[in-house]
Amino acid sequence: MHTDLVAALDIGGTKIAGALVDGHGKILVRAQRPTPSQDDGDTVMRAVEEVLAELTASPSWSRASALGIGSAGPVDASAGTVSPVNVPGWRDFPLVERVRAAAGDLPVELIGDGVAITAAEHWQGAARGHANALCMVVSTGVGGGLVLNGQLHPGPTGNAGHIGHISVDLDGDACPCGSRGCVERIASGPNIARRAVEGGWRPGPDGDVSAAAVAAAARAGDPIAVASFERAAQALAAGIAATATLVEIDIAVIGGGVGKAGDVLFTPLRKALSDYATLSFVQRLTVTPAQMGTDAGLVGAAAAALAGQASATSAGV
Repeated sequence: MHTDLVAALDIGGTKIAGALVDGHGKILVRAQRPTPSQDDGDTVMRAVEEVLAELTASPSWSRASALGIGSAGPVDASAGTVSPVNVPGWRDFPLVERVRAAAGDLPVELIGDGVAITAAEHWQGAARGHANALCMVVSTGVGGGLVLNGQLHPGPTGNAGHIGHISVDLDGDACPCGSRGCVERIASGPNIARRAVEGGWRPGPDGDVSAAAVAAAARAGDPIAVASFERAAQALAAGIAATATLVEIDIAVIGGGVGKAGDVLFTPLRKALSDYATLSFVQRLTVTPAQMGTDAGLVGAAAAALAGQASATSAGV
């Protein structure tokens, strides 16, 4: 029987979160475990199974008709496997098969975490009502996803819109992905902090060298901190403009820890965007902060499960 209640998993390098979510995006039941990210693959999977066990123990579980997974990537939705950079024990790990077994053979939809956040922002957040959008997470890494012609566009493997690994500096630093001068290598939180320290910025008495500390210094007028954020903004602007030129998005939504820096990031980003998004069909592109917060991954995974369920129904499955 069709029901609009679905299960969702949000799997990252720090935490594994699970939820039961209704058709309006409301989270009814939650569960969470820390990710044992440096352990072997089966140990990580046991943490996932513990989250699922907590969900299946809920009286509401019987109403769940599908399960969505938003996972750190790369993911391969066509094969049902994941190889998260920050979970070395999972390489081509058969996550969909293992989750389906633990969840009583519910239909499972797998997407990358950036795509999941995009689904959430398009369904309930800042990209709602926009037919063509790029949504980004700027945090420890830089990820993203696309909405095209009103539909989530995960691509064949679930990784479309991964803006963090667009090269915006042909002679730039080598990126761990194997390329050079990637957006992530310039605009992620750790790289903003690294560049500030290399430029001579020094933290306060607490020794905090995070991007949040650099943002606080930038708000106080520290020129090195300001310059580091301006460089990150320039890289983001170049990547956003390239994406807009390619697929004609009209809005870019930015979330994640770095996105919380506010005007320290968004003011130079909007200025730099005017230098890169110069063709007539991208000049009205807007950039705005994300609205969904820490629940975005779960809500987006639920959206993917609901969309997969709708597709199966329309196909007569």
